Amino acid sequence: MRRIANRITYTRLRPHAALFASGTPILTYHHVGRRPLGVRWRGLWVSPRLFSKQMRELHGAGYRSASLDGFAPGPGNPGRKFVVSFDDGYESVLTHALPVLVAHAAIGIQFIVAGRIGGLNEWDMTVGERPAKLMDDAGIRAWLSAGHQIGSHTITHPRLTSLPRSTQKAEIRESRLMLEDQFGCPVRHFCYPYGDLDEAVVDLVGEAGYETACTHLDGGVNSVDTHRLLLKRIEARYPSRSLKAVANWLIARFRSGESKAVVI
Repeated sequence: MRRIANRITYTRLRPHAALFASGTPILTYHHVGRRPLGVRWRGLWVSPRLFSKQMRELHGAGYRSASLDGFAPGPGNPGRKFVVSFDDGYESVLTHALPVLVAHAAIGIQFIVAGRIGGLNEWDMTVGERPAKLMDDAGIRAWLSAGHQIGSHTITHPRLTSLPRSTQKAEIRESRLMLEDQFGCPVRHFCYPYGDLDEAVVDLVGEAGYETACTHLDGGVNSVDTHRLLLKRIEARYPSRSLKAVANWLIARFRSGESKAVVI
């Protein structure tokens, strides 16, 4: 299987208007909350204010969130649909994102690490990241009761391609059964941890009975030609603070006539 890393990030609608009109976007988030000091992966944190702004802008432009159930994007995106997804099942999403979703009558899906419910992000902590609380049983039930969905993100959040086939099967299949048994709801959707996959892993996801599976590195929108087990996603985050991004912002302001001359 040939994979092309095509990372796309999302902060506001305007730069992506043409892209979103060409297919159905799936936005992906991790943490929604105030970013603690000292975190390694700062881009995984989105403030409640920015999340609310993004949902409000999309809603104001006529976009409506959609479920992954029966997900079958057609040519273009005439219905202005988008999907809101969250990886790992962080408690901050329940606290800060849920009220925003409710305010906009939007639906979200959280991909849960089935063996770490109520625990911490141990897979990140082993490489020096700060601990972050995951939703417990009551939190997930509150999420479901509000009309939202859960999907599987394996049992322990491993890099699947590094595991023996028997362990891959367990991480993929058993995680689904664990979630269904615990919460009494169908779990139809999967998300590859780290976006780590190969043809054998994708085949196992299909054999486990999942309707869809989301990637991470393969950014873009989804069309009628997109494989249902290789759905593309777009990472939602703050705008880049690189020198190139700042230069482009200054140029845009100058060309729009918003810049002001400074007289010394």
